[in-house]
Amino acid sequence: MKFLSFLFTSSIGRKLVMGATGLFLVSFLLVHCGINACVFVNDGGETFNAAADFMSENFFIRVAEIGLFLGLLWHVFQGLYLWLTNSKKRKAKYDKASGNENSKWYSRSMGLLGTLILIFLVLHLKHFWVVSRFTDHITSGDETLFQEMIEVFENPWVVLIYVLGCISLAYHLLHGFWSAFHTLGIDHKTYTPIIKSIGTAFSIVIPLIFALMPIAMHLGWIS
Repeated sequence: MKFLSFLFTSSIGRKLVMGATGLFLVSFLLVHCGINACVFVNDGGETFNAAADFMSENFFIRVAEIGLFLGLLWHVFQGLYLWLTNSKKRKAKYDKASGNENSKWYSRSMGLLGTLILIFLVLHLKHFWVVSRFTDHITSGDETLFQEMIEVFENPWVVLIYVLGCISLAYHLLHGFWSAFHTLGIDHKTYTPIIKSIGTAFSIVIPLIFALMPIAMHLGWIS
């Protein structure tokens, strides 16, 4: 009980939970990106639909999906709490000196970037997760998830919101990737630069693939 109290009430414990859930979500992004990248095969959605069906029908993945959703909610809650708490603590210091002297703007704006990503996620879940899990729109066989994507991304405003969400995700990951390792105590003069380099590449490539998908579908490059 003391350990759980430490994790969920203390500042250090909250940061450890943030780091652990952050790395869990990073692994999800990698898998999710791999599934979404199947649309670039450009075979009418056959490969993508097969991959999506496997993910939706696999028992272990469905169970992991519950853990993922809970981890996402906790990551968001803890992130906003820490951001608001740290903002109050730093307010007096930032009145005297520019924060740019010690950190990048996106490092100090994790709460804002996280909020933008949350707005994007709500829209994304409404478009695809709710439709595929809680309605018979897809499961009835009248339409595939790929066809649903084509229809959703016909709207240029939706595409714009998705792209902005991916940009916010890129900046969020740019700080959050290596910060998660640092928070969990994985910090070494030899390995940290490697982790930062991997994190930078991940922060660019993954959001870029996510952003290209709605753009390509809207422009008719994928059909």
